[in-house]
Amino acid sequence: MVIQILIGGLMMQAFGAYAAVLRDEFGWSKTLFSFAFSVTRVESGILGPLQGWLIDTLGPRKMMRVGLVMLGVGFLLFSQIDTQWHFFASYLLMAIGASVGGFMTLTVTIVNWFERRRATAMAVMGMGMAIGGLLVPIVVLSMEEFGWRGTAFGSGLLVLFVGLPLSQVIRTRPEDMGIGVDGKPLEAPQPAAGGVAVVGAPARDGDYTVREALRTGAFWYLSLGHASALLVVSAVMVHLVLHINEQLGYSLGTAAIVIAVMTAAQIVGMLFGGVLGDRFNKRYIVFVAMIAHSAALLILAWATALWMVFLFAVLHGTAWGARGPLTQALRADYFGRKSFGKIMGFSSMIMMVGMTTGPIVAGVLADSTGTYKLGFTILAIMAGMGSVFFLLAKPPRRTGEPVSVEQEEPVAGVLPASAPGS
Repeated sequence: MVIQILIGGLMMQAFGAYAAVLRDEFGWSKTLFSFAFSVTRVESGILGPLQGWLIDTLGPRKMMRVGLVMLGVGFLLFSQIDTQWHFFASYLLMAIGASVGGFMTLTVTIVNWFERRRATAMAVMGMGMAIGGLLVPIVVLSMEEFGWRGTAFGSGLLVLFVGLPLSQVIRTRPEDMGIGVDGKPLEAPQPAAGGVAVVGAPARDGDYTVREALRTGAFWYLSLGHASALLVVSAVMVHLVLHINEQLGYSLGTAAIVIAVMTAAQIVGMLFGGVLGDRFNKRYIVFVAMIAHSAALLILAWATALWMVFLFAVLHGTAWGARGPLTQALRADYFGRKSFGKIMGFSSMIMMVGMTTGPIVAGVLADSTGTYKLGFTILAIMAGMGSVFFLLAKPPRRTGEPVSVEQEEPVAGVLPASAPGS
């Protein structure tokens, strides 16, 4: 969670603030910042399968060391940029480092260690990215006090001297420590993947391989649904501060407060989403969150007063917090632990379409029309339509595998009888 705080607060959620000050200093266009962000997401998607294989093969701790060193060095180089290609090169290094040392690697670790309360565990880890948003006002204050170069340089040192030592506590799987999943004795019988306390998960004897997962409709529906959500998330990451500052005429300080409110709502969404996801059908919760994503971006697109911006922040933050961990928990419930890194890596190739398209659509249309209204509206509609993918993503089953009671759609609030105390 702390590593996610560093990555989220210093880089991902602070990108909009850096874009605003760099635009003022160098006069670069919104399209350029959109393109830079999107290029780094393409890198993440293309390298996703390789990264997943390396995580499953080498283990998360080694990957995190490499990633955090790249991120820290990238920040140090970023603090010295003067040209566009310097900006692209340093930010690409930072993005690769954040990807290798961050979300996917940490998610694989969580999936390996937790099953009975997997959604809650994912939510707690994911809170780091949300809490990182609370650092954005501090990052903005640092930019005003020490300049953006000093802030970037200090961020690099923080990653190297705080994040890197923290990576040492990571262990690939509980079996390496002589215990079982969920802290059970290793010799105790373990439930099947997606087992007793997981609502809506398939009952099966083994985990899915990558080949088996790719043959299921659930893999494609989850990936497409996730990509639809990222249309909104990525556009907001890149353009929220620019929209509030340039289009609506509020200060960078006000924009930072909006991000802090959004972050607080995200934390609340994660807490409630994780708890509800361990008790109710995750797909339905994610579907509702997708509708909220869409509504929030529409409100932001047509906002004429500050209260509407804060309403967006609460709605989008809550939806983001609830949807993010549950999407990953669903993927783990459906396909198991053994090849999760590889399966998630292939999913990232589809998800990158949403992550790259959102900022570009918003940025290009903003530069051509002078407003974010059209771009945000189009993305909101696309995200709303994409919510249907989650309804279609039912638990998979192998060819010829009988449908068991656990594979039937659960009644909301009712856990399987074999899950005592859940």
